[in-house]
Amino acid sequence: MSNPSTGTSGGVGRGRRGVRTTAAAVAAAGLALAGCSSSSAAKPAASSSVQGPLTIGISLSLTGDFSDSGKAAQRGYKLWAQTVNAAGGVLGRHVVLDIVDDTSSPTQVVTNYQNLITKNHVDLVFGPFSSLLTVPASQVAKRYGYAFLEPAGGGPAVFSQALHNLFFVQPAPVVQQGDVFADYILSLPASERPTTAAYPALDDPFASPIAAEVRTRLEAAGIRTVYQQIYPAEATDLTSVVSAMSAKKPDLVVAGTQSADAYALVKAMVQLKWAPKMLYLSNGANDPLNFPTNVGAGHVNGIFSSGDWFPTATTSGNAAFVAAYTATFGGTGTSIDSTSAEAYSCGQLVQEVAAKTGKVDNATLISTLHSGSWPTLEGDLSWNSAGAANSSYVLVQWIGGKLLPVFPANRAQSTPVLGKLPWGG
Repeated sequence: MSNPSTGTSGGVGRGRRGVRTTAAAVAAAGLALAGCSSSSAAKPAASSSVQGPLTIGISLSLTGDFSDSGKAAQRGYKLWAQTVNAAGGVLGRHVVLDIVDDTSSPTQVVTNYQNLITKNHVDLVFGPFSSLLTVPASQVAKRYGYAFLEPAGGGPAVFSQALHNLFFVQPAPVVQQGDVFADYILSLPASERPTTAAYPALDDPFASPIAAEVRTRLEAAGIRTVYQQIYPAEATDLTSVVSAMSAKKPDLVVAGTQSADAYALVKAMVQLKWAPKMLYLSNGANDPLNFPTNVGAGHVNGIFSSGDWFPTATTSGNAAFVAAYTATFGGTGTSIDSTSAEAYSCGQLVQEVAAKTGKVDNATLISTLHSGSWPTLEGDLSWNSAGAANSSYVLVQWIGGKLLPVFPANRAQSTPVLGKLPWGG
């Protein structure tokens, strides 16, 4: 990201509506204006002759393995539509979201986007959650000439397609998400570094490459690998993995995880009463609501993960986004899942291109986004020809029951805390 300040990473916050309605509307108006603040001068809405609704088709995992994150993306998309509509829409067009459930299935996601484009005739599409679904979904969008702004699919398989219509609205490539943890480990004095490491990873195009990337770097620095295992996506009980891993006594565990398997991994460690000296989970642990809810609030401190968005960031429209989100869904900024900010940022980009060009169509989105840098909640983003953004991640750690940025130093709110994990012997 470009010059974001730091803060706590996000999770899902739900709250009552009612008295929050007025506050949400006020925050929405400010947020919609902030979302349009591109460096280029806005063109008048009259340049668009189409005044019907702007329909955007989206397939999300509202059920299945990715449902926690899918619902967080849904909140971000819906909040963007709410805020932009409160300010008059996009070039005067009311935004309508056509959201369908893909059940976390790569097969269903293809059917969904085909139907959204060829039967529902949506104007634009936004992406689903996870690389597993993004790869086939982006192929459908490419086939029909649609821009594909996607919030949460940044594995190597996504960018190896070299799709010019794809834009990953996060720091990328995600395979480098763990680099910030490797950087931290290698910044430690040799006497404080772990000497052995284990690398369990989910069989997933997003998760396992992260662990592999960290392993390559740490092995090159002399940290010996004593265990490596890719477990199947359908695995729900990881006690056998933890049992085999613990027998090797690694100082460090670097786990390539999504959400459910991150919970299962920690639960298995707690059940077996074994903990490494250091634990990094690529995903799952960076969700401040669902992670402690699923593994127990008393079991989170000391665990590391990576983050891309923080509620105290000074990125474009972020303060208004946090205000609107909490007014609408309740909670605090620290309970916002970063996936919601990623999804919202997709909408910001549509607004900014419309403001610059006076048009909102797929060809204009694709050509315009490949020129210059664009301000979002995720920072100022630009993309290479394959859709990978030019930005970086932050290392976060659970400290005192809060998820805090701890590395690099210029973006940290706390220094990392080293010591026994809560359930360790």
